[in-house]
Amino acid sequence: MSLNKNYLDVPGTTIFDADESRKGYHLNQFCMSLMTHENRERFKADQRAYLDEWPMTEEQKQAVLDVDLNRAISLGGNIYFLAKLGATHGKSFQQMAGSMTGMTEDEYRDMMIKGGRSAEGNRVVGEDGDAQANHQPQGKAGQKANV
Repeated sequence: MSLNKNYLDVPGTTIFDADESRKGYHLNQFCMSLMTHENRERFKADQRAYLDEWPMTEEQKQAVLDVDLNRAISLGGNIYFLAKLGATHGKSFQQMAGSMTGMTEDEYRDMMIKGGRSAEGNRVVGEDGDAQANHQPQGKAGQKANV
């Protein structure tokens, strides 16, 4: 039984709690496997075959194949594990984060140097701040962030 999760009302934020951990366990374990050179090479040689060795859902596998990090997070992925996927594809964490917000790497860097997004309009779901889902790639049907 899940607890009352008031924190689910934070726009643009997925809290990686126990439920998310259970949901994404195999996805995150797959990502951790990419820490070894041998596994990275096996994955890059035939991504689908390597993914099929893991008991992940088809949606999770497709998110990996599409390098759709926002989708992977919604399916239980943890960004710190998913960073291994980005690194396997030669992407920095900054490039990954930028792609997840629909920004270029430079736009994302500049936003963060200036202090990040304002809390104004982004305190709860339904306000009109720039972190609200309707202003983000994950909030637009059919659009995904690619790294």
